[in-house]
Amino acid sequence: MEILTYIPDEFKKFILVLIFSLLIGLEQRRHHINENEDLLFGTDRTFTFVGLLAYVLFIADPVNYIPFLIGFVLIGALLAIQYFHKIGQNSKYGLTSTILALLTYCIPIMVFTQPVWLVLSFIVALLLITELKSHFITLSKKASEEEFITLAKFIAFAGIILPLLPEANISEQIPISPYHLWLAIVVVSGISYASYLLKKFVFPDSGIFLTGLLGGIYSSTATTVILARQEKQGLSGPQTVAAIMIANGMMYLRILFLAFIFNRDVATRLAIPFLAMFVLTYILSKISLHKQTDISDSENQESKMGSGKNPLELRTAAIFGVLFVVFALITDFVLKSYGSAGVTGLAFVVGVTDIDPFLLNLLQQKDGIGQTTIVLAILNATNSNNLLKMIYGISLSSKNIRRNLIVNFTILILAGLFISLLFYLL
Repeated sequence: MEILTYIPDEFKKFILVLIFSLLIGLEQRRHHINENEDLLFGTDRTFTFVGLLAYVLFIADPVNYIPFLIGFVLIGALLAIQYFHKIGQNSKYGLTSTILALLTYCIPIMVFTQPVWLVLSFIVALLLITELKSHFITLSKKASEEEFITLAKFIAFAGIILPLLPEANISEQIPISPYHLWLAIVVVSGISYASYLLKKFVFPDSGIFLTGLLGGIYSSTATTVILARQEKQGLSGPQTVAAIMIANGMMYLRILFLAFIFNRDVATRLAIPFLAMFVLTYILSKISLHKQTDISDSENQESKMGSGKNPLELRTAAIFGVLFVVFALITDFVLKSYGSAGVTGLAFVVGVTDIDPFLLNLLQQKDGIGQTTIVLAILNATNSNNLLKMIYGISLSSKNIRRNLIVNFTILILAGLFISLLFYLL
């Protein structure tokens, strides 16, 4: 790349403006390939000339930008004339091409004043947003009024409420700050919300295996319960076992992701064990799929599992917050009364409930609990949670898959206990 040092900087900027303007023009020609060009402002050459005109006017006065601004006004006037002419000719009111031409005019000032990565991001955004029109229409049809209210809730949770909360502990008896409590709610809700959006908008008709994968991001316990119930109603047995296994594998990735957010040291120690557990669940799920006897039926079979419950309901957040505070008080009491051994033992008990509030409380502990204790507690909680899910699975499913569920979960639990034993010994 040494040859670039011999190319004048002004020439490099000229080439960038030329290429970017031409790309937008070519995209406009492709986008309007079946329309009457007489009614268009322009396509490839016109957009290229707009960018080059802006380049010339910018370098004429790169300090005050007066020629550049005058050119912007004149181009805007021409675009306005063309727009009203288009309305009179065919009653089309779309402003996309008009605004895109003005944005093309702005490319030179970005090339001269902004880093290349930002200019490239700008061009990519223009091309994608223009070309994804049909996808946006489809997405808007799928989205209900509730979806935008849900999005507004999440923005309020993360961007308005969270920064305003104090970081000091609520009291001496409650060793939690409102900020860290709400941060835990925002992060867990955000992960669940992402899974919810993927399931509803990106993979609405996903097969049962993909449903298990996405459901595991949301809640592996809830996914296990739903899939086991639906298997009893006629879903493919081996595929259900595979989906339940991959859902439990996603639990390990979700917890590992949370650990990296809240406690990098703990996450580093959990990385290899949890990645190994995920690989194990993936292997078990694939083995279950190979047991499918009727491939033709299984390939067309889809899960009847819906998009899932809205993860940002205020009641859900309130329950999570209450559990977070309760587990913080219990953990503090157990730690003072029974020490680290009490906390790791408590994790076994907590595993039969919603483990996220307990784990996030542990991950945010700054004093009093050692890193090894936290790691062991997380391992113990996941092991007992797997036991609970095995009980749910065999209780709610048909007898056809109970043996497979018992075998797979037993392997998973034994592997988890073996990893816990290694941490105890080391």
